[in-house]
Amino acid sequence: MNQRLKSASHWLKEQNIDLAFVNSTANVYYFSTFYCEPHERLLGICLFPDKDPILVCPAMESSQARDAGWKYAIVDYNDSENPWEKLKAELLEHQGNKADSIAIEQEHLNYERAMALQSIYPNAKLTGIEECVNQLRVVKDEDELKILGEAAELADFGVEVGVSALEEGKAEVEIIAEIEYELKKKGVSGMSFSTMVLFGDKSALPHGKPGDRTLKPGDMVLFDLGVVHKGYCSDITRTVAYKSINEQQKEIYNIVKDAQQKALDISKPGTRIGDLDKIARDHITEKGYGEYFLHRIGHGLGIDVHEYPSMSDMNNESMQEGMVYTLEPGVYVPNVGGVRIEDDIVVTSEGYVTLTKFSKELLIIE
Repeated sequence: MNQRLKSASHWLKEQNIDLAFVNSTANVYYFSTFYCEPHERLLGICLFPDKDPILVCPAMESSQARDAGWKYAIVDYNDSENPWEKLKAELLEHQGNKADSIAIEQEHLNYERAMALQSIYPNAKLTGIEECVNQLRVVKDEDELKILGEAAELADFGVEVGVSALEEGKAEVEIIAEIEYELKKKGVSGMSFSTMVLFGDKSALPHGKPGDRTLKPGDMVLFDLGVVHKGYCSDITRTVAYKSINEQQKEIYNIVKDAQQKALDISKPGTRIGDLDKIARDHITEKGYGEYFLHRIGHGLGIDVHEYPSMSDMNNESMQEGMVYTLEPGVYVPNVGGVRIEDDIVVTSEGYVTLTKFSKELLIIE
């Protein structure tokens, strides 16, 4: 049994929980190294305090689970079978007919499936497994950090392609097409979220929708992109100017860059997570743009592009060595433009390492 499965089993035993059911694609991958997008079909792993786990998945995927290294029982099913009936039979044989408590992913297991699971053990109380899984996944091991570093390099390359493709009259979606085409040529199977390229006034929309807006001199250009690489995500944002930049845009850029650096300077084990947001937000506010910093400073990063912990000012938890997260302060002023600078960061024993390397100096693309 791998260390991740052992740790989960140990937690179940400590908490006196009889079994757990994890069903998100990310957590199934985390515990099994088997990546599967089941769509509407049932996928999950049953974990126990003192028994081997059980995987349930569509029959069309079971050979891939074995190829990924899953060595334990698999309950597979075809589209004409009821997976819950098959899982029930396996659980009763494996676990018996008694379970007082079942841990689930409260944010991922829908009501219908929760009721189907509880029907197997009608007297069992449902509880959350997030505490266990979050604490396991928040600290990355050496293999994970290596993959995340590779994913960050690919994100850097994506921004490089995007900057090189800028040309007056091109549309936002054209630049996206060029970025994703070149990344596909590098072997990237997919993006970690919808690639964002925003020109001019649209750069002031933190989650703007790229379209047919064409590039003009004087536009700020915001790139936000990431890739999925070997099951792990990257996430980078850079903002550049095209042909020229006015004094207010330049001022905003430097404020955002300095705000990110202030948060980086306190990134180390033991720092209160919320203080990273606070120090950056305070700086932006002192410079007169506090009302235009519209989101938290970042989020955890790993198998999911947004994962635990939330890097908001309300988070009182402490940073730990091995955490990977984003730092992405931004200022978005309507009719002027927006600036966001985002990097992927690892907490080390002495401070931090930045995985994304693309320049943060203000670039004016000629």
